[in-house]
Amino acid sequence: MQFFSHTHIDFIGKRRFFYWVSAVVTVAGLIAAFARGIEFGIDFEGGTEAAFQFSKVVPLDEIRTAVDNAGFKGAELKSYGGDDKVLVRVKQDTSIVGSGEANKLGRTLQEKIQSAFPGNTMTLLKVDNIGPKIGQEMRGKALIAVLVAMAAILLYITFRFEFLFGLGAVIALVHDVLVAFALAVIFNGVFGLNLEMNMAMLAAFLTVVGFSINDTVIIFDRIRENRKLHRGENLMMLMNRSINETLPRTINTALTVALVLVILLIFSGEVLNGFAFTMLVGILTGTYSSIYIASAFVISVLVKQGKLDPRAERDFAEHTQRIIEETRQRKAAVAR
Repeated sequence: MQFFSHTHIDFIGKRRFFYWVSAVVTVAGLIAAFARGIEFGIDFEGGTEAAFQFSKVVPLDEIRTAVDNAGFKGAELKSYGGDDKVLVRVKQDTSIVGSGEANKLGRTLQEKIQSAFPGNTMTLLKVDNIGPKIGQEMRGKALIAVLVAMAAILLYITFRFEFLFGLGAVIALVHDVLVAFALAVIFNGVFGLNLEMNMAMLAAFLTVVGFSINDTVIIFDRIRENRKLHRGENLMMLMNRSINETLPRTINTALTVALVLVILLIFSGEVLNGFAFTMLVGILTGTYSSIYIASAFVISVLVKQGKLDPRAERDFAEHTQRIIEETRQRKAAVAR
């Protein structure tokens, strides 16, 4: 089953409107995000990591409740080498460093959690301190990872297509990451969502980059094919044709992934909230930018450089309007 097949939507002709939409959403989102403040996870801010072993297996959800009730909000929990072992990572004041304070915090955690499970003996296996300096280094490396990924994509698209196409793809990717980042910061804590910046969020941003560029490459491939099949055709018409031809595939893929992410966001729990939310926003913005930004940017640059006949814009608008009118007349004839 295909949705949006045989469409004649004027994507390229509406590019300026959607440039403004993207600019307003991105800038407003970033302003709101930085006004609210960015909450970093333990990976990027520092904290204490303690490993415990229970005499009887306890579900992670119950342990997380006990940790929250003990006053350690936003702690990260995961299994540690077995069902009876758990690793608890909590934030602490960045001025606190050294093994002494880390051990003290580990003992406090053990006492608080043990009180919630009086019939289940806990053993403290190890305590490690994650200093603020390490967190700062991790933030820097995370930013470098995203930038390197985009640079590699620029080189790949340039090699496979042209530099201008690569630049359009990277601009679309930057747009996707910024929108996903802004919305993650804004919605952190809303409806109980845990969207602090940590390694899972970094993985989501990199996955968004990969998914978005896949959509863009599909459209660019169709543009290249149509250039050979429809030689001499107005470039705007050709790009519009290519986007419309790949639209069913783009929408079906995005909807399929989005449905899975919605289910993951609802049922996955606190641990995967950030990944699922960021991926969901990134999938939607990535689909939008592949259609309205990547290819349209190429047209805008060519028009500005004078490499595209100024009359092409007028011819394209007239052609699009004629196609829309013919389609309307056919539908009216079928209805009669």
